[in-house]
Amino acid sequence: MKHGYGKRVPVILDTDIGGDIDDTWALAMLLKSPELDVKLVVSDTANTTYRAKIIAKMLETAGRTDVPVGVGIHLSDDIGPQQEWVEDYQLASYKGKVYQDGVKAIIDTIMNSPRPVTLVCIGPVPNIAAALEREPRIAQKARFVGMHGCLRKSPWGYNGKEGGLVAEYNVYANPKALQKVFEASWPITITPLDTCGFVRLKGEKYCAVRDCNDPVVQALMENYKVWLKKRGDTQQFETQSTILFDTVAVYLAFSEELLVMQELGIRVTDDGYTLIDDKARRVNCAVEWRDLSAYEDFLVARLTGKKLV
Repeated sequence: MKHGYGKRVPVILDTDIGGDIDDTWALAMLLKSPELDVKLVVSDTANTTYRAKIIAKMLETAGRTDVPVGVGIHLSDDIGPQQEWVEDYQLASYKGKVYQDGVKAIIDTIMNSPRPVTLVCIGPVPNIAAALEREPRIAQKARFVGMHGCLRKSPWGYNGKEGGLVAEYNVYANPKALQKVFEASWPITITPLDTCGFVRLKGEKYCAVRDCNDPVVQALMENYKVWLKKRGDTQQFETQSTILFDTVAVYLAFSEELLVMQELGIRVTDDGYTLIDDKARRVNCAVEWRDLSAYEDFLVARLTGKKLV
């Protein structure tokens, strides 16, 4: 896969893993992407300790305890639908580094890196807004890649609405945080619902992942089962994934090949919409797919290590 960013890209993942299952897919994909040099994974939004436990256990499963875990700003004690998978897991048992101040870990990782860092953000970004507040210079040493917004079209049924423009969760959950991110001087790339909202593995493609014996993929599937059980829908496990929004942000950290990209002025409203506005900050946006089927094949191959015949 060609990409335009030279050697391995230093990456920090900021994730609200443990809410929607697509974050767990994205973390698995990240760990299986040789183009990316993972420097730190930080939990974002609500109960960040619960989320950090999922990150740490996934990293252990992958044999990647060289990757530090950061605990983001704690906003809630509520647990999420993947709690069963980490019920008996203690964050203190993680053999790598755990930073209780995840925001400081983000700042230090960026400021101490000899090369620009790519921040892959797949949640509502309170950590990133706080990092910019504490140390504005991070914007000179990083680029922001996010799964955020909806510019023209959403997948049918997103938030109970039919197509069209919607307020996407990662934005409306904390519009002020994303506004802060968009005010910073770093380069910004996003995959809005217009592209990431249409990624779902079905049939042979999904079954290739479901039946893969790789430990990371098996951990992913365990989480998917637990997540579905909490939702009272276990049948879907046999046939298809959910929408895998966040995997597209991971892809954009090293390639834009399968997407149509467009520089657009994007304004983040106080009620969580991302509106196209010629006078607003210019953002590199993935507006449509060149080949969605090829991306699905790529995702399967990346996770399983095998191409579909």
